[in-house]
Amino acid sequence: DVQLQACGGGLVQPGGSLRLSCATSGFSFDAYAIGWFRQAPGKGREGVSCISSPGGRIYYANSVKGRFTVSRENAKDTVYLQMNSLKPEDTAVYYCARFLGSYPIAGLWASPSQYDSWGQGTELTVSS
Repeated sequence: DVQLQACGGGLVQPGGSLRLSCATSGFSFDAYAIGWFRQAPGKGREGVSCISSPGGRIYYANSVKGRFTVSRENAKDTVYLQMNSLKPEDTAVYYCARFLGSYPIAGLWASPSQYDSWGQGTELTVSS
């Protein structure tokens, strides 16, 4: 079975940092791009970042550009999301998902419909 599991969320003060991990199993990890999404209370699911395989193409939402960094470690079938300079508006449940292929294009990476498998989310709260 295809599985993705996001972890690493928690409570962080504004300006702080945190790293999320997305551990995967059940498929050929190096054949797929992986995306990160988030959903804040009362809002829709928002694309945060996506990394192609083998990792040469990376996308970020404008709201996180310059603060978040996505990376992948194919030897561990894991994708990471390093989040720095966190803001209260980053508070959300964060999900990782498997893209429908290895190389997303600019117009599609942030669309949830382009992902076929989702993990359970991990909650991030940014608050003082």
